[in-house]
Amino acid sequence: MSLFVETRGVGPDLVLIHGWGLDGAVWGPLAERLAVRRRLWIVDLPGHGRSPPGAGGFTLEGAARAVAQAVPVGAAWLGWSLGALVAMAAALAGAAVPGLVLVGATPRFTRAPDWPHGVEPAVLEAFAADLAHDPEATLQRFLALQTRGAEGARATLRALRAGSLRRGAPHPQALRGGLEVLRTCDLRTRLAELVVPVTAIAGERDTLVPVAASAALAAAVPHGRCTVIPGAGHVPFLSHPESFVRALEDSLDG
Repeated sequence: MSLFVETRGVGPDLVLIHGWGLDGAVWGPLAERLAVRRRLWIVDLPGHGRSPPGAGGFTLEGAARAVAQAVPVGAAWLGWSLGALVAMAAALAGAAVPGLVLVGATPRFTRAPDWPHGVEPAVLEAFAADLAHDPEATLQRFLALQTRGAEGARATLRALRAGSLRRGAPHPQALRGGLEVLRTCDLRTRLAELVVPVTAIAGERDTLVPVAASAALAAAVPHGRCTVIPGAGHVPFLSHPESFVRALEDSLDG
């Protein structure tokens, strides 16, 4: 499967992988800042934006494989939310990735008796049920959830919505499959296999992926660290761009 990939900028290669229900356009404001120092490879995941859906439906392994085939060997990867899971899966599958920067990242999105750092499973189950009736409204509610409780939540939500669906609505199959990944994926037992440097950038007020989840992820990988953006929610690259770029550049240059 051939993915749509937008390239821009000059410098070391950096892959950008968006979250559920969106596409590469969400990186627009950040990409403008980064392109002066980086060669960006802005990916539309399978069934999102201008990328066709996979023949077998959206799966984490399939998405990771498709991205790895579409970007240069040796590029650093920046993954946000669902995109962070894709980046981790690619590295675990042996993709030649020198380092990962994971934003709003967790090895497991849903809460469990031994994992208090997630959303209640019923929340994602409700989203899955609502997808069948009104996909657009369901996606809009999910966007609102990502900014809830953060500084500048209204402005961030407007920016998030402005960057959504510019390249067309996501394929229903991809929406269902991506939500199923968020609902069921659990990479906790494999984190020790991530031997590349990993930086988790977390929003202090993220209610979808609490800071504790990103901190636990960073602590479980051999070369991990967690950077917290004060006041930010799940979308720190839109709400707190200056702080986010400093954290990103520190990670990539370090």
